[in-house]
Amino acid sequence: MNQTEQWIELAIAEDLGDGDHTSMACIPEDAQGRARLLVKEDGVLSGMEYAKTIFSRVDPSLSVTAILSDGDIIKKGDIAFTVEGSSRSILAAERLVLNVMQRMSGIATVTHRIAESICHTRARILDTRKTTPVLRKLEKEAVLHGGGTNHRIGLYDMILIKDNHIDYAGGIAQAIERTKEYLNNLGKDLRIEVEARDMEEVRQILGVGGVDRIMLDNFAPSQIVEAVSLINGQAETEASGGIHEGNIVPYAEAGVDFISMGALTHSVKSLDLSLKAY
Repeated sequence: MNQTEQWIELAIAEDLGDGDHTSMACIPEDAQGRARLLVKEDGVLSGMEYAKTIFSRVDPSLSVTAILSDGDIIKKGDIAFTVEGSSRSILAAERLVLNVMQRMSGIATVTHRIAESICHTRARILDTRKTTPVLRKLEKEAVLHGGGTNHRIGLYDMILIKDNHIDYAGGIAQAIERTKEYLNNLGKDLRIEVEARDMEEVRQILGVGGVDRIMLDNFAPSQIVEAVSLINGQAETEASGGIHEGNIVPYAEAGVDFISMGALTHSVKSLDLSLKAY
């Protein structure tokens, strides 16, 4: 059983406990029904594949017919899918399906809107590790559905030397050189990114060399222009810190390759969706 399957099992158990007593009390065991996912707000759809998995796990006999797909632009009044089968089973899966799809569609919608606002530049929008515990895979998939790009998935798939690492290591040069030695000793091929807090640290990183990306943390757009010019293609560039939908355009126009935004996942409003019997 993979991590997603484990999470779905736990989520179903959390909601059902020893049974959906409301449905068991008032709906005959053999009752059959149909329902459809109604879009109540414009946005970008995400979570369809998880919805299918949840329905199947609750009751393998439920039949789901997809009308729309993950990443589709949706309008109020659209129908994303229909589901048929046991009325009790549909109701048992309803809330979990909605919780997942509303959350994921909210993330995809915001990501799409922001990505569109900077599409005239070279910059690509990145998510971060500021995700809901255990739900990172879902939330990062939603970013992709919205047209964004995933940063590292966890602590294991990329080196990201940030300010605390630098301070604990005793400086930028020490942190980078130890990292290279560590990777060489283990035979690991991981990309290296280093955070810079000011232009002097950018110069220090370039002086050591051998890194794949430099994160320009809390730089103003004018400072970003200066840093990108100094780096001059020696490493990828990423802007981070204090960037949101209202100020992202000047950062993108400053010439960075990537812009990372924790707000894509940590403070997004869910999209309004509803599962209705018909």
